[in-house]
Amino acid sequence: MSRHYVDGSSVVRALDDVTLSIDAGQLVAVTGPSGSGKSTLLNLVGALDRPTSGTVILAGEDLARLSDDRLTEVRRTRIGFVFQFFNLLPTLSAEENVMLPALLAGRPRKATREKARALLDRVKLGHRAEHRPESLSGGEMQRVAVARALVVDPPVLLADEPTGNLDRAAGDEVLALLRAATDEDRTVVVVTHDPRVAELGDRVVKLRDGKIEAS
Repeated sequence: MSRHYVDGSSVVRALDDVTLSIDAGQLVAVTGPSGSGKSTLLNLVGALDRPTSGTVILAGEDLARLSDDRLTEVRRTRIGFVFQFFNLLPTLSAEENVMLPALLAGRPRKATREKARALLDRVKLGHRAEHRPESLSGGEMQRVAVARALVVDPPVLLADEPTGNLDRAAGDEVLALLRAATDEDRTVVVVTHDPRVAELGDRVVKLRDGKIEAS
């Protein structure tokens, strides 16, 4: 697959004829210098963007051929996202933030609340369920974000620099959660500059100038 952008009179080859296959249950770390295509790759795998050419196959479906409505459904039910800056809604409690993707996917509120509580317990934040993001530490907010990403039981979990704003101890906690997510045969892809991710991963994909340098 390739993703090219037009910038004035020139073409930026953010990803250039990349071929990559990831097995279920793997934790894959995607590394490379800034501008190497890491975020572009994550956006394509996460159905947030479409390739200029080529295909992105998720569980047998070619994402490039899906309608916008079906892409929205795939993002809501088959892919969990964890971002560097948490992206929690400030007006909602931790529990409500975790519940949100499931409610948007049409899941029953009572069952969703129970699932959210269980996930917050799993990330050791059950006692903080009613707290809003402003009263949580960076590490706590990222653990809430991981719980939110898991609430619909997605087969794929994508994380973009999930330890970038955390100290070492909080980062290690988040990495342990991502590693544990593969125990349920879930595929986890982590874009990172953090060498600790490579130590936890089953595989490291190195990008440079839009191409895979090593895999």
